[in-house]
Amino acid sequence: MTLSVTTLATLLTGNSYATDNNEHNLLAYSVAWKQTAAEYRALYYQGFNLAKMHLDKALMNHKKGDKPLAIVTDLDDTLVLPLEYWGRLIQNKKDFFEDPLWDKWIPTNGMIPSPGSNDFLEYANRNNVDIFYVTSRDQGEPTWELAKQNILAMGFPLKDDAHLTVLTDTSNKETRQNEILKNYNVVVLLGDNLNDFKHKYYIKGDVDGRIAKMEEDKDLFGSKYILFPNPTDGHWLAAIFGESEPEATQENRKTLIKAATKTAWKDK
Repeated sequence: MTLSVTTLATLLTGNSYATDNNEHNLLAYSVAWKQTAAEYRALYYQGFNLAKMHLDKALMNHKKGDKPLAIVTDLDDTLVLPLEYWGRLIQNKKDFFEDPLWDKWIPTNGMIPSPGSNDFLEYANRNNVDIFYVTSRDQGEPTWELAKQNILAMGFPLKDDAHLTVLTDTSNKETRQNEILKNYNVVVLLGDNLNDFKHKYYIKGDVDGRIAKMEEDKDLFGSKYILFPNPTDGHWLAAIFGESEPEATQENRKTLIKAATKTAWKDK
């Protein structure tokens, strides 16, 4: 896409533009990719195929007396895809995540299972592998029940209530993960956000520092950690803005453009 001089100037100066002219909504590329790209879906199949491969190896090596096998998984953008939400956001001419709309949409169970998620979870369940859902959400008092209803609506196995943890006041999942590790051999962790694996990746305002932390664990990706794609939201935004859900301000739009040009060819 070629941007006119006027359009580019509007982006850089932060004039009222993204919401007034939805054709240039800053979210459009990312949401269009989620909505339409075969590659997006293929990455989920790839992730679940990897997870199944590691699960098969663990099942083959599992002996009587060993800890029971388990997987720990996130929900949003890992097992369920909130494509309706993002489409509505674009229709509403919004270019940043909007909590009130999200909270209103969650009870509709309008998400869909991510490609390969049903097959993988059913396979794990058939082989007596415990599935622990650990997610961060906050829709007030009904938060846990809403998450449970989402799981059941997708047809995912839920052994009992203890296998669903919903964190409403923190995004740090390590405490719950460590509790599970005491009694289970966790084969893989599934997530769309580095923070789904370790809290050390939650770094505010330091893109390079967050990348460096990830590089320390590069051998775990594709083995212990199965990471799924999410270009619209997550804690990668905190590294840019200093918060995971930045407000829809002109200053933040300029910050996003600056991040998008972190490296750029300097034509002479």
